[in-house]
Amino acid sequence: MSNKYEIPKLPFPFDLESKKVLKKAVEAHAALAELKGIHSTVPNVGILLNTLALQEAKDSSAIENIITTHDELFRAELNMNLVKNIAAKEVQRYSAALKTGFELVQKDKLITNSIILEVHRVLEQNDAGYRKVPGTDLKNEKTGEVVYTPPQSLLEIQSLMSNMILYINDDSIDDTDYLIKLAVLHHQFESIHPFYDGNGRLGRIINILYLIAKGLLDYPTLYLSRYIIQNKSEYYRLLQDVRDNNNWEDWILYFLEAVISVSRQSSAVIKEIKIVMQFYKNVIRDKYPKIYSQDLINNIFKHPYTKIEFLQEDLNITRQTASKYLDLIDNDENNLLTKVKIGRDNYYINNGLMNLFTQYDYKL
Repeated sequence: MSNKYEIPKLPFPFDLESKKVLKKAVEAHAALAELKGIHSTVPNVGILLNTLALQEAKDSSAIENIITTHDELFRAELNMNLVKNIAAKEVQRYSAALKTGFELVQKDKLITNSIILEVHRVLEQNDAGYRKVPGTDLKNEKTGEVVYTPPQSLLEIQSLMSNMILYINDDSIDDTDYLIKLAVLHHQFESIHPFYDGNGRLGRIINILYLIAKGLLDYPTLYLSRYIIQNKSEYYRLLQDVRDNNNWEDWILYFLEAVISVSRQSSAVIKEIKIVMQFYKNVIRDKYPKIYSQDLINNIFKHPYTKIEFLQEDLNITRQTASKYLDLIDNDENNLLTKVKIGRDNYYINNGLMNLFTQYDYKL
């Protein structure tokens, strides 16, 4: 029975690196290396961290049926107090948790128990920690049937998590390819299901942190949530097929295909961001040379919305000067920015970025 699955300790006593898997892993590494290379061509990495992290937060939360629009989401990023939409707040918390994890893992390239607990605390806004009370079952959304029962005791959860964390950080116990290990780790975490809430979203954050820890990415820009949404039923089917039939090969191939697909998508989006940035740069430099600077461009692209205070701080200019700059660009015939009032503040929407992300959504 599926709900009798006994989670194995890592590493496994059998080989996961079949010919099919290794061939796919080579392709995945190439796609990931291209994405990593593109990072260095972006003038301000904050652009990627803010805009793409929000995109991932939106997609990952959508898997949990937390649906929000880009407009609600970006408003939440600017001022949580203005947002009444619970979904937007949930998505914003995911983004904050991802950034927290990135900052913590970046230092020592380790994923520790305390980091996982801290990222979960930011994600769920509570200190509940690992499950202590039995009674958790995973059910089919449509039928309500129990499809899997994760470990029930705190001691077992702690033991399995300690084993998983050792497997993450100590490569001497298993020299399997990192991307194959990533697929194993994701399955392991989702099967342990260590928290009362937020396991799916946290599991997807750990995917990203693992790639950072192993040096496969410098910044968190590979977001598998988009691929999982596109192939959601297959994701859950294969997840369960490992538990029922020990079918690791198909699960790993699915995961590697996700890495390939999303690496290419992320590379394409970053290239498109650079094209839009270059257009803004050309217009502002040619028409408004007195106000042009790379710092100004970076500010406008650091987030899909900017405001006078952000420009003041980044460019070290007066409020009056910042207001003049933004109003000048807002009035340009190329429709670069649109001024909107949210609460008491004026915000300036980067129309190029917003259009890009809207188009990106339509590709789902």
